[in-house]
Amino acid sequence: MPGATRCFALVSLSLICGLALHSQDGKKSLPAPHAKAGVHCFDCHQEEKPTKKAVAAESCMTCHGDYPAMKALTKDAKPNPHDSHVGEIPCIECHRQHQPPVVKCLECHAGKFKFNLR
Repeated sequence: MPGATRCFALVSLSLICGLALHSQDGKKSLPAPHAKAGVHCFDCHQEEKPTKKAVAAESCMTCHGDYPAMKALTKDAKPNPHDSHVGEIPCIECHRQHQPPVVKCLECHAGKFKFNLR
C-alpha cells in the first residue's frame, strides 16, 4: 500500500474509532493506527515529553502530505472536507488524536451534510 494511502487509512481508522487510549499509568496514548505505525510523541509534538496540546499542521503533513495532497486524496468525498470554502483549516481542528474527532464543517452546516468517515 503506498505511503500516503497507508497514512490516510490509518488516520481514517483513528477517526472512526475516535477513542483515546490510556496507558497503564493513566496517561493518554495514541489511537491504535498511529501506535501500530510506530508514531511516538516526538514525531508530532517535537518534544520527548510534550506538555503542549497543539500540534503544528506541518507535523501532520510530514506523513500525510500537504493540503493539496489531502484535497486530492479525499476528492471523492462530497463535500470534500479538505477543500473548504474557509481555506486551510489546521489539521487538529478535526483530527484529534487524544480525543474523539470533530467535523468542523458541521459547526455551521449541521444537518446539511453527512460525513462517512472511513
